[in-house]
Amino acid sequence: MRRRDLLQALGLATVLASAPMANATPAASPPCRPTGALGIVIERASGSVLLVDNQARSTITRIEGLGDVSHASATFSPDERFAFVFGRDGGLTKIDLLTGRIAARVVQGGNSIGGAISDDGKLVAVSNYEPGGVKVFSAADLTLVADIPAMVDGARSKVVGLVDTPGRRFLYSLFEAGEIWLADFSGGDKPRITLLGHAGKEPYDGLIDPSGRYYIAGLFGEDGMALVDLWQDPPRIRRILNGYGRGERRLPVYKMPHLEGWTQAGGDYFFPSVGHHEVLVMNGRTFELEMKIPVHGQPVFVMARPDGRHLWVNFAPPNNDTIQIIDTPTRRVIHTMKPGRGMLHMEFTGRGAEVWCSVRDENRIDIFDTHTFGKIASLPAKAPSGIFFTPRAHRIGL
Repeated sequence: MRRRDLLQALGLATVLASAPMANATPAASPPCRPTGALGIVIERASGSVLLVDNQARSTITRIEGLGDVSHASATFSPDERFAFVFGRDGGLTKIDLLTGRIAARVVQGGNSIGGAISDDGKLVAVSNYEPGGVKVFSAADLTLVADIPAMVDGARSKVVGLVDTPGRRFLYSLFEAGEIWLADFSGGDKPRITLLGHAGKEPYDGLIDPSGRYYIAGLFGEDGMALVDLWQDPPRIRRILNGYGRGERRLPVYKMPHLEGWTQAGGDYFFPSVGHHEVLVMNGRTFELEMKIPVHGQPVFVMARPDGRHLWVNFAPPNNDTIQIIDTPTRRVIHTMKPGRGMLHMEFTGRGAEVWCSVRDENRIDIFDTHTFGKIASLPAKAPSGIFFTPRAHRIGL
């Protein structure tokens, strides 16, 4: 064969090899869907979540098979494609928001209470009541990276208040031991574990401020909180708001407040008060109590509209049919509404124009205009609880 004929033959073979086969099945690709307005709604009684579009105010699909989600929470990958759901039965479920399907799932403990994703999006950490401790997984495929026990003097502790902090680190509190610990993965997948110190009696939840500087643990066993300044070297624990309920009769606690539902607005912090019908206002510079705002019942979530102008508050039973709205500058309740029985959770859309509220006992989600307080729409849901939107992917501690 002449050189020219050989080159032509080789060229034809290359074209044929690179051309798609007529009978070949193209690889399936996920639907093209913007993720900035997506979110999930936990359906706590049926082991399912709704994939929703908050811009269209619509449900895309129901995803089933998540196990016990009676006290589930969620976080998102930095690219907003995946949601990680932390179930009460120890299940960790990775959901693909484009396909609307479960991408991976492991049952990693007996009773988990929440989790967090590292700032680089590579690690997912889960805090456990049973058997205690923190387990850390690869966000890519949910393979186990680290198993961090919570043993103090031979006794296990429940882990609460787990948050991500800048630098591939996680902070968490131990309920029985009353301690705060730091797990540092900045050097790789073998963490450096540091005890920061004693927080107080029975820390029940924790939060981190939007800058990632201050971690605050609420205390169930006493009136007060513990603050960690992560910009200090080394970080130290400082007690704040000691005895905030002094002189008041503490009421039975029917539902534990959530510090992750705390808020920072106008430079100050606003917290639910444990066992009292009050929202606590703490000065954001001195960390001293400024005032107590009387409200309708025991607050569960105190959440700020993204611009910080208004605070939306819901309540523990028997007052869990009510939402109150506090004006931040005047620190007064300016509006009260009653969406229905079992008003469990609120989530603002990305820039705060609307808020979605789960009304568990009436099997629906109500959507309100955050400026007029009028109801815009409702969506059916099976005993809805937590609502989580993808803008959380870009916030520290959420």
